[in-house]
Amino acid sequence: MSFFIKNKGKQSQNKKKQAGKKRPAEAPKKGAPHRKKFHGLNEEIESDSEEEDHVTKSHDQGYSSSESDNETAQEKKLRLAKQYLRHIEAEERDNNIDDEVNRDAVSHRLKQDLLEQAGKLQKKLAENIVPPSQEDLILFRGHQLSVTCVVISPDSQFVYSGSKDCSIIKWSLKEKRKVHVIHGGRKGTEKKHVGHTGHVLAMALSSDGKYLASGDANKLIHIWDAGPMTLLHTFKGHRDAISGLTFRKETHQLYSCSHDRSVKIWNVDERAYVETLFGHQDKITAIDSLSRERAITSGGRDSSIRIWKIIEESQLVFNAHSMCSVDCVALINEANFISGADDNSLSLWGAMKKKPLFTLKNAHGCQATDESKVEGQEENWITSVAALHNSDVVASAGSKDGSVRLWKCSADYKKLEPICAIPIVGFVNSLQFSSDGRYLIAGVGQEHRLGRWWSNKKAKNSIHVIPLATAVK
Repeated sequence: MSFFIKNKGKQSQNKKKQAGKKRPAEAPKKGAPHRKKFHGLNEEIESDSEEEDHVTKSHDQGYSSSESDNETAQEKKLRLAKQYLRHIEAEERDNNIDDEVNRDAVSHRLKQDLLEQAGKLQKKLAENIVPPSQEDLILFRGHQLSVTCVVISPDSQFVYSGSKDCSIIKWSLKEKRKVHVIHGGRKGTEKKHVGHTGHVLAMALSSDGKYLASGDANKLIHIWDAGPMTLLHTFKGHRDAISGLTFRKETHQLYSCSHDRSVKIWNVDERAYVETLFGHQDKITAIDSLSRERAITSGGRDSSIRIWKIIEESQLVFNAHSMCSVDCVALINEANFISGADDNSLSLWGAMKKKPLFTLKNAHGCQATDESKVEGQEENWITSVAALHNSDVVASAGSKDGSVRLWKCSADYKKLEPICAIPIVGFVNSLQFSSDGRYLIAGVGQEHRLGRWWSNKKAKNSIHVIPLATAVK
């Protein structure tokens, strides 16, 4: 039985009839919500090819234009391939003194990009990482309550953080100070307050650094100009708290997930709602994406991870190794990802297998507490994970063990080896690597971002910047 889920019936028959016909490019959908309910787990279908031309797709913004009107799929691929080739040639020409294009360099770039998009490129960085000392860490403090989410700009110049105090702060890494503060407002002042009036639970930054998206417990998604931090638009539509946000790489297509068990797609350039996807049976806890027009989510207590294939209108369903809550997930590359669960386990996955390729149990150890002395030990569930894209380095944080751990992935993604543990007191609610691998950013609070089950008064509500510049080159 395949674990690929796809719509069947009349829709598949219609697609056969329309094969080969030209059709206009899809415009962003507006007006009444268009909801797609992805079908149940017991349908058997053929798997779609994973060897698609994702290099050209990653440079298509996904929006309608006069150039793409009435194009066939083949014509569109050819146009995007030529556009991408011109882009690479221009970059190589700029890098050369004699203004000539180095064809070997262009060929190497294309090969590397193809391997990267296919998930077959793994940069060997783990063996060069040197454990940072406490003196190397950069500490930012400014939030009154727990930091729930952090993102770093593509040029590694700025860090953005959100908190349970409903505020957003922009920090300068170079100057080590606040650049801008958007204060939180009181509940009931949504119409006049510029900013959030509920806990900020999720943030995302577009890969060009233009847009910052932030989501809160009041079901709102704010879109900000990431430079001056001015509010551009507010998306409404979710029926419960926003638990995750991510921009598709190289585009302004935004994916959001919520405790209402749905995933929504937004066109930020057009300030437009696109569609809604259903499938999870419990609150969605995290979301991530890369270049392909798809998103990956973790489903909490439904013990599943799902990859949403937007174009194919289908989904891949992955089942956790045990009946646990899958609380966080992060893509390593287009074909592999890592997840963390409340049973203190880390799992490595491949996109073509239903079960984990490898599961490391008791990843963050156990901690004896006064409440648990009778029963023995208490597990530290995994609160956040992050991956340095297309490399062998991943990071994870446990709820109570007071550390962020770096791990080395084997080449076949069937083993995790510890690199080092970085002591950090408190709940690490968010982790993100900078795109150049120079930093690992950790958002820390006295409480978990989604609840108040425990409170660690010794922790500081802060952002920890962990430099890896001396190791990752």
